[in-house]
Amino acid sequence: MDTVLRLYDVETARRTILRRRPVGQVTPSPALQAGIEARFGEPLSPEEAVARILADVRERGDAALRDWTARLDGVHLEQFAVPRDAWGAAWEGLDPALQDALRLAADRIRAFHQQEPLHSWLSWSAEGSALGQRIVPLRRVGVYVPGGTAPLPSTLLMSVIPARVAGVEEIVVATPPGQDGKVAPVILAAAHLAGVTALYRLGGAQAVAALAYGTESIPAVDKVVGPGNLFVTLAKRQVFGQVGIDGLPGPTETMVIADETARPAWVAADLLAQAEHDVLATAILLTPHRSLAEAVQREVARRLEALSRAEIIARSLTDQGGIVLVRDLDEAVALANGYGAEHLCLAVADPWALVGRIHNAGGLFLGEHSFEVLGDYVAGPTHVMPTMGTARFASPLTVRDFVKVISLFALSPAEAARLSGPAACLAEAEGLTAHAAAARLRCE
Repeated sequence: MDTVLRLYDVETARRTILRRRPVGQVTPSPALQAGIEARFGEPLSPEEAVARILADVRERGDAALRDWTARLDGVHLEQFAVPRDAWGAAWEGLDPALQDALRLAADRIRAFHQQEPLHSWLSWSAEGSALGQRIVPLRRVGVYVPGGTAPLPSTLLMSVIPARVAGVEEIVVATPPGQDGKVAPVILAAAHLAGVTALYRLGGAQAVAALAYGTESIPAVDKVVGPGNLFVTLAKRQVFGQVGIDGLPGPTETMVIADETARPAWVAADLLAQAEHDVLATAILLTPHRSLAEAVQREVARRLEALSRAEIIARSLTDQGGIVLVRDLDEAVALANGYGAEHLCLAVADPWALVGRIHNAGGLFLGEHSFEVLGDYVAGPTHVMPTMGTARFASPLTVRDFVKVISLFALSPAEAARLSGPAACLAEAEGLTAHAAAARLRCE
């Protein structure tokens, strides 16, 4: 097979594969646009299609969920919740090796997130005043677990377990049903293992709408987290404010910085693994060594045909992937910081020498043995990480995403009197005379 991983110089890469487009500004493919028109009966944009679904679910509740699931997924449902006894049966029916792998992943995810600093605090002054913060878990959280082309029990564990560690009381999962109207047994088994409260067979924008607004059978949540396709991401953006969201994760992406010590076969395998997720996934190699670049190209071509999702991988690598030939590792680091990849893998002789210079990445994988697939499943930190350049300001999912902070004010009479004069002065400067009057009363 001809290579699907092209070589780019830096300037060409900046104009093409390294160019970022925000959510909502990505031009839908002709196939996607045709699908929207076929299902909605008119040429709507993805944002307009999502807005229509959200409004309908908010207005008609369960009836709208049934209609949109039938129209978009081709599945007719009466009940959305999957009974809990089905979760246990799914767990018992798993191969023991898969049970052990899920347990290992769950244990490591839990152990990692239990180390995250999270505590309330209270500071008392000599005058008897106290100021502080109270950390309070969210009461009810909705986790979206993509279905799409493959079930993702790992995403369920990576999203639910940090919420459980944070102390969230109710954690509900929404995941798309298959063509038979059922949820993959491995997803049900993961829900059983992780301690999910309820699981609904719903996908797409209609699932986000149900979680955000609530329906007759699905109570509304306080926050919606988890990755999804374009319609899920747009739906999360449109319901923000009604509920909290973790971010707007888009298609997965990985960037590898490699020097002459990297093994071409390992680099190729890591790029292929990420491209396997989705035709919109991004896998990019930055290297100053043409010989390595060409060796990786050959390895990708050699390995691709034997993979079960070769067609998806080929489209991903052709449309979004590539190898960028840089002058040196300094230029590679600069490009990586500008790109802000979800996963940044340092396949170099001394990865620790670069760590302090990396400012924008969701996850940093140091050395070829810390490969990204381990991060997907069993390393410990969640694999729900910022994409689409949002690593410039966003972080991976943590226990902090599942709590809120309540500020505490407990001032003594003496300190209140001492502070009231300055407060009144500031209030008068802002023209807020009622504020000033309330403060002046404490000075009398």
